[in-house]
Amino acid sequence: MQELEVDISEDKLNETVEKRLRKEVNRGVQTIQYQVVTLLTTNGQAPFVTVFMYLNEAKSEQEKYDLAMIIEETLKQRYQGVKNEDGVWITPAFPKLIYVLEEDNISEDSKYWYLTELAAKCTAKRMVPDYISEKVMLQNKIDKNGEGHCYTCMGCRSFLTPYVNEDGKPQYYGRFNQGVVTVNLVDIGLSANRDLVKFWNIFDERMELCHRALQCRHERLTGTLSDAAPILWQYGALARLKKGETIDKLLHGGYSTISLGYAGLWECVYSLIGKKLTEPEGKELGLQIMKKLNDYCAMWKKAENIDYSIYGTPLESTTYKFAKCLQKRFGVIKGVTDRNYITNSYHVHVSEEINAFDKLKLESEFQSLSPGGAISYVEVPNMQSNIPAVLQVIKFIYDNIMYAELNTKSDYCQVCGYDGEIGIVEEDGKLVWECPKCHNRDQDKMNVARRTCGYIGTQFWNQGRTQEIRERVLHL
Repeated sequence: MQELEVDISEDKLNETVEKRLRKEVNRGVQTIQYQVVTLLTTNGQAPFVTVFMYLNEAKSEQEKYDLAMIIEETLKQRYQGVKNEDGVWITPAFPKLIYVLEEDNISEDSKYWYLTELAAKCTAKRMVPDYISEKVMLQNKIDKNGEGHCYTCMGCRSFLTPYVNEDGKPQYYGRFNQGVVTVNLVDIGLSANRDLVKFWNIFDERMELCHRALQCRHERLTGTLSDAAPILWQYGALARLKKGETIDKLLHGGYSTISLGYAGLWECVYSLIGKKLTEPEGKELGLQIMKKLNDYCAMWKKAENIDYSIYGTPLESTTYKFAKCLQKRFGVIKGVTDRNYITNSYHVHVSEEINAFDKLKLESEFQSLSPGGAISYVEVPNMQSNIPAVLQVIKFIYDNIMYAELNTKSDYCQVCGYDGEIGIVEEDGKLVWECPKCHNRDQDKMNVARRTCGYIGTQFWNQGRTQEIRERVLHL
């Protein structure tokens, strides 16, 4: 300014710099958003990208202030949405957003409470961000030094186990998972025919089968040269190995994890004792099963120095396959196989009447036993005119559960312009999406966004998952 001989006060200069900086941030966030939603993989999907918004990752107050600015802009742009073919603002599926709840943003008098209010408004309209409680995560994720850590998941729910590297420092970024094998708990339950002794015997057999399958995944990676994917193994995405070096050392000692997935805990317990997870006897048996899964992972880890961990499998489309296989093998059994889907991980059944707070409190006990990844949710109506209620749920998440989300609906009919919930109707035994206003059923002429499992789905679903979506009850 002096060279241009412009007389400007320091306050005015700072104001100008701040405006220009915010414009740069606005353009940067917009670029990332549009690059993600317009970049497609070979199967036509957008990349499964997650943005982790954690203020306490900042190393100074100035850095935290700058990070808050980026988080604010990210939330504002997601609240606005992206335009569809008709120029109408709709809900994009990606990138997934995770907002960490911490002391600096969880109460009305905290410095960054305004960000949490903005996050609540965004959730009510666009279903994101999802929420991680720093408070609970520090209690759940403790490393061998006795220190708790808060860090992002990989994708929608897959969490790495705590790890201390060769320098004695905790490390989470750059690590990876070797793969997942999922056990169908419902099949074990039905095979036992209400005999708990028989159940545990079959359970042991299936665990050995899963173990062998997981070993196949591990052995498939053993001996892989870093040259197979230089960006991953040589240039720092996952490691900095030498050319010609194998990745073997990264497969042991906790640098990477390998996951034992599980599905259908609700139906498994009900098939054995006729009780729900929401009932004391059902909850007790469900927790026993979860602990037994963890016992097996601990045993395998001790024997092989490989980080096995329990993972709540999302079952995006496999839920339909599992259900059909169960019906074919065991027939239609009320409360167990009478639907074309099975319940995800430890979740309370989608049709069970339970309020949001009781659901999150109950599921928090199961989530803590799923260290390899899991997420809980509550189904809510249109909350855009009741943000204080959304904030109450968010505060409850902070105090009670590590990772949770709120599900709402965000749809648009391109034929009549209807901007509300597009329903599901049944015709000739098939479930079909239909606009309640003009009765449009052409999926190419509607935008439907639903939480599938952890991610938001926008490309419609098979009949099993569609039935599950249709039967969801509200928790608030």
